[in-house]
Amino acid sequence: MNKQQLIRQIRERRNFLCVGLDTDLKKMPACVLKGDNPIFTFNKAIIDATAPYCVAYKPNLAFYECFGLEGWKALEKTIKYLKMEYPDHFIIADAKRGDIGNTSAMYARGMFEEMDVDALTVAPYMGEDSVTPFLQYPDKWVVLLALTSNKGSHDFQLTEDSHGERLFEKVLRVSQQWADADRMMYVVGATQGRLFEDIRRIAPNNFLLVPGVGAQGGSLEEVCKYGMTSECGLLVNSSRGIIYASSEEDYAEVAAQKAQELQQQMDILLTAKGL
Repeated sequence: MNKQQLIRQIRERRNFLCVGLDTDLKKMPACVLKGDNPIFTFNKAIIDATAPYCVAYKPNLAFYECFGLEGWKALEKTIKYLKMEYPDHFIIADAKRGDIGNTSAMYARGMFEEMDVDALTVAPYMGEDSVTPFLQYPDKWVVLLALTSNKGSHDFQLTEDSHGERLFEKVLRVSQQWADADRMMYVVGATQGRLFEDIRRIAPNNFLLVPGVGAQGGSLEEVCKYGMTSECGLLVNSSRGIIYASSEEDYAEVAAQKAQELQQQMDILLTAKGL
């Protein structure tokens, strides 16, 4: 899915919601655990319930890797189901990969060729040659970590060099030379408030993947006030606030309700922006 196709989906579906598939057996309703493949069963029900109200899904690989081979099988089955039944939905693998060139090339092959996801989160710490292998796939996206939503993000990302440039600003500025806005997004946490203005000064046209709305306390209105562009330019992720909204048999129905609530809020914000 290219940038214009993503923008079209946002306009048509009247939202920029990404549902995070952080699937945890310890948080699933008991009724799901009785089956043979609880991870996929849960994901399928969540996907079917929320698909009308979102444009993207983001499986977090840690929640699958921790279950070994069975977890990987469930992840692969989930991605295949999305591509078959909901091909217009954007799929982001949240893996935060990044290593020396050869290793990054293998990570890229695994996610972009074997899993065939649309986008992959990548850590920029090791520099350009650790990111370049992910950019060898012209129809895929790199989602580079820029300014994250966790409390510890201030430990390094806001530190300044001798010229007063903060680390996250340097990441944005330098990486703008690696790929254009049609192939690179940035992760920016919803808890960062007015710092979205600083991000937009450096990266005015890139899509931002925004975690942290809901359970982490980020404000959707604030994110849109400071981060939305004339093309929207946002994919706002919600995970726990949607998929674990109920621990009973109605979990999928309640997830749909929570996703619809966000979709309706996003529709209002898009309209206010003239989109």
